Order: sequence, then structure tokens, then C-alpha cells
Amino acid sequence: MGGFFNRSARSSRDGDGQREAPLVPILPTDHERRVELLDSFENAGLGWFWATDAHGRLIYLSQNAIDKLGLDEGETLGKPLTDLFVPCRITRDEKAEQQDRPLTFYLAARNSISQLQVRLALPDHEVWWEIAGKPQFDERNEFTGYRGSAKDVTVTRESQKDAERLSQYDSLTGLSNRHRMKKELTAKLKAYRSSKRVCALLMLDLDRFKQVNDTLGHPAGDELLKQVAARLNAILETRGEIGRLGGDEFQVILPDIDDRGELGDIAARVIQMLAQPYSINGSRAIIGVSLGIAIAPYDGLETDDLVKAADLALYAAKGGGRGQYRFYSSDLEEGAKLRRLLEEDLRDALDRDELTMHYQPIVKSDTYNVAAFESLIRWEHPERGFVSPEEFIAVAEDLGIINQIGEWALRKACMQAVEWPVDLRVAINVSATQFVQEGFVDQVKSALQASKLKPERLELEITESVFIGDAAQTQKTFLELKELGVRLALDDFGTGYSSLSYLQHAPFDKIKIDQSFVRGATDPDNNNAAIMSAIVGLADALNMETVCEGVETKDELKLVTARGATHIQGYLFSRPIPHEEAIESLSKGDLKYEPRGPERSRSERKTVFRTIGAIHDDHRYQVVLRNISKTGARIEGLLDVPVGTNFVLDFGAGQLAVAVVRRSSKQTQGVEFETPLISDGADGFCTRHRVSPYAIEAAGRPLSALPQDAYGMLTGESGGRSIPAFAEAKVVKP
Repeated sequence: MGGFFNRSARSSRDGDGQREAPLVPILPTDHERRVELLDSFENAGLGWFWATDAHGRLIYLSQNAIDKLGLDEGETLGKPLTDLFVPCRITRDEKAEQQDRPLTFYLAARNSISQLQVRLALPDHEVWWEIAGKPQFDERNEFTGYRGSAKDVTVTRESQKDAERLSQYDSLTGLSNRHRMKKELTAKLKAYRSSKRVCALLMLDLDRFKQVNDTLGHPAGDELLKQVAARLNAILETRGEIGRLGGDEFQVILPDIDDRGELGDIAARVIQMLAQPYSINGSRAIIGVSLGIAIAPYDGLETDDLVKAADLALYAAKGGGRGQYRFYSSDLEEGAKLRRLLEEDLRDALDRDELTMHYQPIVKSDTYNVAAFESLIRWEHPERGFVSPEEFIAVAEDLGIINQIGEWALRKACMQAVEWPVDLRVAINVSATQFVQEGFVDQVKSALQASKLKPERLELEITESVFIGDAAQTQKTFLELKELGVRLALDDFGTGYSSLSYLQHAPFDKIKIDQSFVRGATDPDNNNAAIMSAIVGLADALNMETVCEGVETKDELKLVTARGATHIQGYLFSRPIPHEEAIESLSKGDLKYEPRGPERSRSERKTVFRTIGAIHDDHRYQVVLRNISKTGARIEGLLDVPVGTNFVLDFGAGQLAVAVVRRSSKQTQGVEFETPLISDGADGFCTRHRVSPYAIEAAGRPLSALPQDAYGMLTGESGGRSIPAFAEAKVVKP
């Protein structure tokens, strides 16, 4: 027997008949036992030990640690302990593990060290230790150095980082999740408030994403979300924080941007890029996106307030027809209430017979003779009056009743077209949701049979979004419709995700050029005219007709005619008219429409009627805004103002524009803006910049004392004259 044993007594007889002494253990001393246990601990790699002298130099490091790290014992011992580690701080994403005080502080202060994570200074790989140590003192209470332990926590640390990452990032897209985005936004708003900085928040919601899930399946939807995340990263790069809140909702934090012109450009680019086709497992998917934009401190000083403002703006963008952006304004809350009421009333609109059909002529470009009527749904609300189709069609899609309304419109238009005294074609808009539903071809067949309308008189206008999903089924539907004898038109061609592959297989008879290409086409530096020429040339090569939509001025008419469009549609010839008026006109033989409208296009001008402020010198006047464009406005309320007079127009909500009077007649003035306004994402205009609440605070009024929208004092509702102290602060130029 070996080990700590010895024969101290006999317990049996040996060969001479003598009894052997019993085996008696020889117990190690406490010191020997500790040494043995510590050696076992080190050799097992569970941890190591280190010691320093009074000057912080290593005098001991476990041999196992030296060997594992590939260190040279001769070079390691005798060097300062701190040379063994990298003097780094833990990154922002590891705040939970961040140490308030580095190793050098503990050593200098001779404090005890406990669970301090440090990174070893190794050139080829990353190793982290967790060290502990206690200062040592002799009998005279003089410091003699440290004695401590260490263990490798590299794997544990990576696991913790992975867990932390999972808790803060979306597992599907890799973007920040809702929790992290809220934490980041809260931290930024708190820091930015003290440093007087601004921060924009974008809320994004994908359009037609549910259709992808329904037609291609949820795995395809997941792949689509990954591609959306990649595009957002490519568009925004390092400009801000991007997060996925869940489902098809995304959020973007953009620090230090309050220029609404720049934000509008960013939003427009996001809309354009996300609308480009996606390739998913061999299938083609097309979606859109709507955006809401809010800016701190203008639209909110706290996280919840800013998020609510951006949500309301997003709600307005979706209500405006989707594929759009909106800036937050205080009147959106009222708009949200009205939309909720609209949703309730729209469900009953069909039953109450409130929907009607209007018809807009499509004329031949060479003769101006009517070739067809496009049918357009109109809703005359009993209390609200006329409701824009852009509003209620989007609501119908959200409520899931667009198919019901679409089928009604199809049957109604066919029935009414039969009553016309002239065999003109009738064009009917078909939503993508309606087109892809099972039984759509049967709906068309039923409408034709019930109305006795000749199939060749029916023209179905279809947008490119129908090409989402099952391409084979879409092509099958096209062929079945053509077998019925109806005509097909590709509507809104060129509005973001056009593809020539559509025209390669789909049997279209007509391409409709979107009115966005007509707007501004007469400007010498605009490329829209060239784009129109390309589309017309393509259509001619494929033996298709072309229709230019939205022609409103005679110079636009001249341009689109010169570019070769075969048909024209727009207010220059006629607005949509009720069915009865169309019948009356056709009965009289009025088949030719003369162009009636302005000679030239000008900056889009919006008719309004509201009170604003006009500041001149140290006086503030109340005037009525009658119309407004990007470059100027017409105001009423001041008598005989000389031409050349300068004003600062206060549109409210911190929006101020420097303007000069260019025309003046009695109490009416036409003013020109020093800096053009920008689009508000809808059909209105807004200033590029607003007066910062920080400027108001600097002028003597604390932020906590401001009204909820932060600008009540600037709208004129506070009464009295203008506040001279704000004169410079109010005029914020780009």
C-alpha cells in the first residue's frame, strides 16, 4: 500500500508465524492538505492564483494559467499586474456588466477586488478573466501586496452577451426590438433635452404585408421582413437606430434632424425603395410602406408623447391612401377621431345606398372625342358630405370590406353603362385584394350576364400590386378574363416598382401613365417628359394604348400630345360627373370635350380659409389665408399694404415664413416666400423648420409652462401684440 499509510502494528502472522501490524493512516498536516487542494484546483483549470508585491508587480501566477495563455514565465513575473490586461471599458451594449472603477483604481486605493472582469492583453484572441483579490499587510500594518484568484469567464461572458442581445434585438431581422428602441429613445430624449438637441422619430407600417402571408405563406413573410430590414439598413446606414416593433411595424430614431425637407426626402426614399419588388423563393412579392414622422422637442418632450405623435402621423398616412408619409400636427388627433367614426359609418354605407358612381371621360388625343368613361366611387356622407375616395378606400381595405365594395362597383358600373345611348367603354378600378380572391372571374362573368353589357366594352384597370403572390394563378386569371372578352389596363404605371416582365406575359390592352409624371413635366429641368416618351414608345411597340392621367393645363396637354400619348384624362377636359349628367351629355351627342383650363401649370396652389398671424415690426396682425403654394400665398385683412412690405407669417405650431408683398389691392395681398415651403406629405405645405421650444425657453418661458402643443403662445391665441423678444428666435431659416 502506498500513500499516507504505515505498518505501525501487526494484524496477522507473517511467514515465521508472527502476526502483522495493522495499517495505520498517516494524516497530512493542514498546510499539506491546502496545498494539495489548491494544486488540484489549478490543474483542473477551474481557476488560478496570483500575487503581487507592494509595488504591484507579479510575484506569482499559476503555472497552468501561464501555460494555457502561452506566456513566458520569465517575462511575466516581475511585471506590473496591470500589464497583463487591456485597459478597456465595456461597450454601450454591455451596460449591465459595466464596471464603475477600473483595476488601476482598486490597486492604487488598496481596496479589495471582487468579481472584476478584465480582458487579457493577448494579440491573437480575446480572453476575459474574473479576478478577486485582497490587500495584504504585515505585523507592522505595512502593505505587502495582493493575493488573489482568477477564473476564465470568456464562455460565460459570451453566453451573457448572447442572452443580452436576444433580450434587446429582434431574432428574425437582427434589428433592435421594441424594448431596446424605447430604452434608446428615452435615453436620447433625456440627454438631448439638457443639451438642446433635436431628434426625429419615424414610425413605419408595411402595406399589403398580410397579402404576402396569405398568398405565399408565413415563411415567405419572414423572409420578406428580413429583406425589408436589409433595405432599411442600406438606406439609413449609420444615420440612426432602426428597430422592429413586431409584426410589420418598424421604427427609426434619427438624432439631430429637424429639417422637414430632409426628413421628407428620407421618407420618400424609404417608400420608393421598400416598394421595389422582392424575390422570395422564386416568387415575386410587392409591398408598400406608410410613414409617420414626429420630431422632439416640437411634437413631444417625453417618449410616450413622441411615440403617440408619430403613431397619429402614421395613422393619417395610412388613411390618406398608403404609400405616403405625414408629419405630426396637432389637428391629427381630431382626424383620428373622424377616421374612427368613418370606419363605423362605412360598414353601413352600402346598405344605406350612400355610395354612387361618377364618370370621368377619357378622350382621344387627336380629336378630343370621348373614347371611354372611367367609373369612380363617390361617398356622400349624410353628415360629413363628400368623403374623398383616398380616405374611405383605405378604410375599406383595413376593415376587410374592399371586396364587397369592389363587387358592388363592378355590377353598378356595368348596369349603368348599358343605359348609355352610345356604346362607349367603361373602365373600372379593381383592387389587388379583389383581383386575387377566389372567384373574381366569376364575379366579372356574373356582372356581364346580369347587365347584358358587351364584354369588349368593359375595361378592368389593375395596378401592379396584383403581381404579388402566385404568378401562375395571376396569369391564369388574366387568361380567363381575356377569354371573357374584357379589356385590361395597367394602372398607375411607373409609380415605384414597375417591371417590364409584367408586360412580357400579361395581356394588357392599355397602359395608364400616372399623373405624378405629368406634374412638373413642363419644367425645363424635369425628366418626367423623357420618361413619358419612353413609356409611350414601349406601349407602341407592344400595340397598347396609352393614357396620360391628371392633365390640368394646356401646356401639359401640348406636351403629352407631343410625346405620343393616344388618350388623355384630366380636369382640363372634365371632372368626374354623376351618371345622370353623363347620360344627358351623351344623349345630346356631346362626344367631344374642349380643353378648358389655365394656359400654363404653376406651383400647386391650395385653397384655404383660416386665420393666421402677420408680424410686421413689433406688431402682430390677424389676417385670413385664402390660398397657399410652395412659393407664396394670398392673404386678406390689411388695407392698402405697399408692395415690397416684409412680413413674418405665423402659420401656427411654430411655423414661420418670411414673406414680401408682391401684389396689393385694397385688403388683399399676394406675398412671396423668401424660402419655399415643402410638402407636408399630403396635399398641403409646411415650413422646412419650426421655432424650437428651446428658443422659446431661452426667451424667458420654461418648457414646463408651454401648452400641450408647445406653441399656443405663437398662434395669436394668447392675445395682444407680437413678442419682440421672439423676433429673431421665430425666424428659423434653413
